[in-house]
Amino acid sequence: MKPRLQASLGQHLVMTPQLQQAIRLLQLSAAELEAELATAVESNPLLDWTESAIGTATSPAGDGDAPAGPDVTVTVTDTAPPAEADWTGSDGDTWYQRTGPADPDDDGLLAEQVAEPETLHDHLLWQLHLSPLSPRDRRIAAALIESIDDDGYLREPLESIAATLDRELNAGCDEIRTALCQIQRFDPAGVGARDLGECLRLQLQTLDEDTPGRTLAYELADGPLERLPKIGAAGLAAEMKLPLAEVETAVQLLRSLDPRPGAQIGAIATDTYVTPDVVIWRQHGVWRVALSESMRPRISIHRGYESMIQHASAADASYLKGHLQEARWLLKSLEARGDTLLKVSRCLLKQQAAFLEFGDGALRPLTLREVAADIGLHESTVSRAIARKYARTPRGTIPLRAFFASGIGTGNGGEASSTAIQSMIRQLIEAENPRKPLSDARLAETLKATGVPVARRTVAKYREAMSIPSSQDRVRMG
Repeated sequence: MKPRLQASLGQHLVMTPQLQQAIRLLQLSAAELEAELATAVESNPLLDWTESAIGTATSPAGDGDAPAGPDVTVTVTDTAPPAEADWTGSDGDTWYQRTGPADPDDDGLLAEQVAEPETLHDHLLWQLHLSPLSPRDRRIAAALIESIDDDGYLREPLESIAATLDRELNAGCDEIRTALCQIQRFDPAGVGARDLGECLRLQLQTLDEDTPGRTLAYELADGPLERLPKIGAAGLAAEMKLPLAEVETAVQLLRSLDPRPGAQIGAIATDTYVTPDVVIWRQHGVWRVALSESMRPRISIHRGYESMIQHASAADASYLKGHLQEARWLLKSLEARGDTLLKVSRCLLKQQAAFLEFGDGALRPLTLREVAADIGLHESTVSRAIARKYARTPRGTIPLRAFFASGIGTGNGGEASSTAIQSMIRQLIEAENPRKPLSDARLAETLKATGVPVARRTVAKYREAMSIPSSQDRVRMG
């Protein structure tokens, strides 16, 4: 990938049309990307389908290798696992049917998995769950998220939200406003805005300070933008006594932003099947990760039409050159998408190899911020890279979001992920005496004795999230 495009993806420098395309392709699911490519090939004569993979992401030998836990080694490769089309083990089981640790020599054939629908609210609540907030702030933020519409705007007054919160919470508008500021840092940029101007300003804040037109665009979004349709850029320039070129640059930057950020996160139909974006497998005791073969771009530039440019008329040459430029940017954007996805997957594998090895109980706390800092990308870029993306693993085809979890401090100074704690609760309940099931308070005491101090209310919340009945209901089941 070109350094300029890679830097743009990581730091959101200049919001050019090409960068907008790269960002949009990054957040597409595999099915959406396939439809996008089909449309591009149909509309652009310079693009053509090809059987060979174009823009394959590669990694230098040894790049990304690092210990990921006791006796665990991680390796990154750009080649698919051997005999990918036939991964059936000797015992006939398939990976997604297994519940124990992965066998290094096992193979398996994975069927496509049905995708779970994801709404904007789901996406925001997931980020809230990973945020280091107090239980009180989480409840306030959750109430705010429920009030955000599908476009990403918060149109309900803060006073009304304060009135709907529990009386025992007794949260004032200032406290609610503070929680809203936290939500407005979530992905997608601009979410939680109360009007168009605030939505655009929130997106401008994510851009580099050196972005051309950023300062003036922020000023325009704060009021003068409403007069733009009536007086145009020239009128604004005259009114503000600024050069027309400077105003046009700021206006163009504003037009490149998304006035409906919530629409970026749409629900996937419940009958949609997903194709894994990356493949994670273990070979001879070494964990490996690669882009799925189906994710390698299958389009290329039509060399026949490209060669016609030199001999075509001026009008035809101009037409072909325009489509050639679009085709090149599409291929570069696809290459950037693959590189970013592989870089994020590589980090997740290094951080969570124990999760693949031993299951949910070994999932360590991990946030978007940690991954972004580790690989040098912006948090919003990481969020887009994992949105509706799936990994084919020895534990089945799972969403990349499953590798993230919030953490709770333990007695030995470390942290345990919420997913690991839920797994511990489930194991305790499965081993309990059915005639004398463990109460939430007893479960909390048992966890505390193992070095995981959690409150009874936290245990109840996790138990309910796993759809496990209370101890009173379980005793009747026993």
